[in-house]
Amino acid sequence: MAQGKRISADIPAAALQAIQDMGAAARLARTSAGEGQAAAAARLGVHVQTIARIESGEPGVAIGHVLGLLAAYGITVKLHG
Repeated sequence: MAQGKRISADIPAAALQAIQDMGAAARLARTSAGEGQAAAAARLGVHVQTIARIESGEPGVAIGHVLGLLAAYGITVKLHG
């Protein structure tokens, strides 16, 4: 079983949806900028597979990588309580 599958069993559905939404926003921002996953990986200093994992909404990716990718394309995240 993939790491993300094990992790997702312990995460509430709303949080999983937020992770997927962030991944989709990152993909849209990247493609709107006309960049491929390799360019995004170079910007962030990670492997291209990390970009694919972020964009697919995998919950096992480090939050710093997710927020870093979003920030690289001008997207900020605000928490609501």
